[in-house]
Amino acid sequence: MKSNARPLMTFLGHSTVLFDMDGTRVITDPLLHARVGPIRRYRAVPDPALVAAVDAVLISHLHLDHLDFRSLEILGRDRRLLIPEGSEKLFASHGFANTRALAPGESARVGSLEITATPALHSGLRPPFGPRGIPVGFIIAGSHRLYFAGDTGIFPGMADFAEPHIDVAMLPVWGWGPKLSQGHLHPASAAKALQYLRPTAAVPIHWGTIWPLMPALFFGSRFHQPPLEFAEHAAHFAPDVKILVTMPGEPVAWPEAVARQQGRPSGASSGSGS
Repeated sequence: MKSNARPLMTFLGHSTVLFDMDGTRVITDPLLHARVGPIRRYRAVPDPALVAAVDAVLISHLHLDHLDFRSLEILGRDRRLLIPEGSEKLFASHGFANTRALAPGESARVGSLEITATPALHSGLRPPFGPRGIPVGFIIAGSHRLYFAGDTGIFPGMADFAEPHIDVAMLPVWGWGPKLSQGHLHPASAAKALQYLRPTAAVPIHWGTIWPLMPALFFGSRFHQPPLEFAEHAAHFAPDVKILVTMPGEPVAWPEAVARQQGRPSGASSGSGS
């Protein structure tokens, strides 16, 4: 018999994840439009009804593909926002007053959940010359403990997030173009990060959603392959971690997928087709 329970996590594309846990719903880095400047979305735009009733929005940093004010307007100017420290004036200048700035290590309560900002190794500058905010990830703690990395490079301090135990880590494995700049995880480094984080399961995010305005001919493997490469590297670096490859726009098959895999060799499993 199928459960009617809403999915714990839905990967809406790029760095946008909807978490629905213990009666509280939060969304990360919402990107809800078909275009961000010269960057086009090549996946379906999320259904507005799906994200209409979120209790809070988590913003990891100020880059245009993570902080999109048009998307925040869809969610409503009165929506509660947890934002990086140093960005308060920027949000106020765009008419968003219901904000709480968090530095790494600081926490806020959202409904039944405890949200804690974590360090991230990334640029905090708002392009091209805008303000800086301290880039962060988030631990989302309730009946499960979930880690959303935002954008970050790998660093040993990730081991500090591993206690209490992380049930699922949402890790970026690419970006929106053919190359990555510093301060990003790629498939191999994201897999190595699992050695620090030691989660039960991991979901590759930040891939296969947006791309510069150019023909699909130029996508190459960087648009489609990073999550599968991540799963291959994870089988080597962290074989005990279950990798739940989930297509943008689909719910993550947790905890059912993990329950089905108990006692089996680790490897890539498809959360919703891959």
